[in-house]
Amino acid sequence: MSYKVIVDSCGELTEEMKASGLFETASLSMEVDGVRIVDDETFDQADFLKRVAASAECPKSSCPSPEEYMESYHCDAEHVYAVTLSAELSGSYNSAELGRKLYEEEYGKRDIYVFNSCSASIGETLIGLKIQECEEAGMSFQEVVDTVEKYIESQHTYFVLETLDTLKKNGRLTGIKALVASALNIKPVMGAKPEGIICQLGQARGMKKALMKMTDHIIDDLENSEEKILAISHCNCKERALEVQKTLLSKAKFKASFIIDTAGISTMYANDGGIIVVV
Repeated sequence: MSYKVIVDSCGELTEEMKASGLFETASLSMEVDGVRIVDDETFDQADFLKRVAASAECPKSSCPSPEEYMESYHCDAEHVYAVTLSAELSGSYNSAELGRKLYEEEYGKRDIYVFNSCSASIGETLIGLKIQECEEAGMSFQEVVDTVEKYIESQHTYFVLETLDTLKKNGRLTGIKALVASALNIKPVMGAKPEGIICQLGQARGMKKALMKMTDHIIDDLENSEEKILAISHCNCKERALEVQKTLLSKAKFKASFIIDTAGISTMYANDGGIIVVV
């Protein structure tokens, strides 16, 4: 049974996923001081971070249009899946759903399903890998949908960033009461609620302590770790990501683990030095 997985570009694809030919990226775009930057293979992280640092304005993002999703659905694969950023954080999910409806109006019904990741970044990556695992196991389209939706419910997202400015200015931290002044070097430990809304889990003084607090939260929440993949994405701080991975692997046994550098949208929100963990 042939299948295709479209992941919006907030979800980083591993090299293996890119090489498989089964995954496609639906690119979001960013804007810094009137310059539009597409989140695709041309994205230059160092240049982007430099532009953001030099800009007085907050970078903005825009999601793929319904027509772009519709175009991606138009293929030979029998089963088509899309994985998007949390619907609470972006219009990408609604765009993908509208694209599906447009496709069906134009070409008739077929097996297309849009997953709301209720996460971002490598949360989407892991969902893509779960779809692949289910398809390779020979599940029916509906079985894949049901299994992956259940998996999304069990997924946990955590992150610690050097600064929450971009998330704050772009209104992605609704409902979080005044975060402690950065002058004190207090770093909040953040996570995602099951419905995909960002929440604060704790805080610590300095990045090192905040990362330790994050790993404690991860271990406390962890169930059936041997059946799970530990995924870490980082924005320009590989050593930090390796340290977090080492700590977690010393405390629990996972099915697999990988580290990946953030693509465009995740870079925009995580900012220089940010770490995201999904398990």
